[in-house]
Amino acid sequence: MDYLSHITEPIKAELGQFIYLFNESLTHDDGMLGRALQHIRNQGGKRMRPMLILLMAKNLGKVNDRTLDAAVGLELLHTASLVHDDVVDESRERRGQPSVNALYDNKVAVLVGDYVLSTSLLSVSRTGSEVIVREIAQLGQALAKGELLQLTNIQNREISEEVYYQVIRQKTAALFEACAAVGALSVEASEAEVEAARKFGSDIGMIFQIRDDIFDYSDSREIGKPTGNDMAEGKLTLPVIYALKNNPFEAMTTLAKKVKAGTINTDEIAVLVEYAKKYGGIEYAEQVMQDIAKEARQYIAEHVSNDVLRCSFEAYLEYVIHRNK
Repeated sequence: MDYLSHITEPIKAELGQFIYLFNESLTHDDGMLGRALQHIRNQGGKRMRPMLILLMAKNLGKVNDRTLDAAVGLELLHTASLVHDDVVDESRERRGQPSVNALYDNKVAVLVGDYVLSTSLLSVSRTGSEVIVREIAQLGQALAKGELLQLTNIQNREISEEVYYQVIRQKTAALFEACAAVGALSVEASEAEVEAARKFGSDIGMIFQIRDDIFDYSDSREIGKPTGNDMAEGKLTLPVIYALKNNPFEAMTTLAKKVKAGTINTDEIAVLVEYAKKYGGIEYAEQVMQDIAKEARQYIAEHVSNDVLRCSFEAYLEYVIHRNK
């Protein structure tokens, strides 16, 4: 099924406006900065976060200039965080292309990220809404805290499903939560509507990250993410955490500790990947996604009355659950 065409059907014009404004904000005449910003523009993406903002605004009111400025500001904040994350993680690729730090160096990448972050603040300020400014500023805090929690968790010897959820709530769920809330706030929805939208966004974000983590156990070339990449970076994700908790083997626990210590090799990662698959880790993670999706579907049933928009929201949820990259 072509989920993306169903998602964008009711927001085609508004999404086009967003893309124009976003690209304009990442355009600069200066040599190195201009080239770096063009490289970021070219990395693109499917615009899942802006689409959620636009859908939520249209569901609860009418997309307006405040909605678009907020969407551009939030996506720029997310973009800046990715540029900085690539420096922290020493990543050489982003969406199949060289990362900014790989193309230039860490100094340039940090400064370009700072520029994009400042541009985000300018966009958000144009909304003239203190509550939207606060929402996006708090998102910036949450994303930073999520990354710090993840780094702390790598050093923590404890292997905990709850800590895993804490990390992805701040690292990913917070981002989708803010998108849904900002969309609602931009059309002056009621407090109850904003909170319901916020919960829906959080559910979407949790599912999105769990699906992303499942990719780490696949050898499909479509995904664009090497098998065991998370473990190579010191991260234990839901499938292997479940296997370790429910089918503990001393040898596997030893390998999991090597993941956290950053001393594991490629062959040992392959052993852990197969262990998680054999003992139900993938099935468990899939079930967790479906459990969260039940609540997201309930939101759609109760809060989305327009037939076309309902189809779009449902396609959005199904895409996040079933995407293959």
